[in-house]
Amino acid sequence: MDRRLLGLVVSSCGGVESRLCAEIAAPAVRRGWRLAVTLTPTAAVWLAHTGELDRLRALTDLEVRSESRLPGQPRPHPDPDVFLFAPASAGSVAKLALGIADNQATTVLGESLGAPGVSMVVGYQVRDTRAGHPAWQGHLDALTSAGVRTHRLSIGLPWTEVLDQLPD
Repeated sequence: MDRRLLGLVVSSCGGVESRLCAEIAAPAVRRGWRLAVTLTPTAAVWLAHTGELDRLRALTDLEVRSESRLPGQPRPHPDPDVFLFAPASAGSVAKLALGIADNQATTVLGESLGAPGVSMVVGYQVRDTRAGHPAWQGHLDALTSAGVRTHRLSIGLPWTEVLDQLPD
């Protein structure tokens, strides 16, 4: 049986450099997902600096990308029918909700948001002060209205819990 393709999109949140592989990527692979990973530019730098980028690459047979491809280059990932954006920073969630595609990560998500047959889960990590910002709930509402499942990642709990939000 072929493994389902999970478009794993990652932004720079506290803990990403130590928790991503152990709590999201490796458990997703153990659950039978094939990973197509796209990182925000800052997440790519953080993961490269700590050595986690190499561990992440070892979990997938596809290129881990953070930059747009050049014209004429082949697409490095097939189109996933399921996306997991986790961890998602407050800034990246706002960009996605507002349709701002200023890096490869927000571009791939923005192109897939609301597409027929595509499921999306956003596991965001924000401080309580950010969650109280007057625009924050509007961003979550915009994503929910497009069919996105949102889930707040708790600082004290394993990020693995967001995998339970993925469709079967």
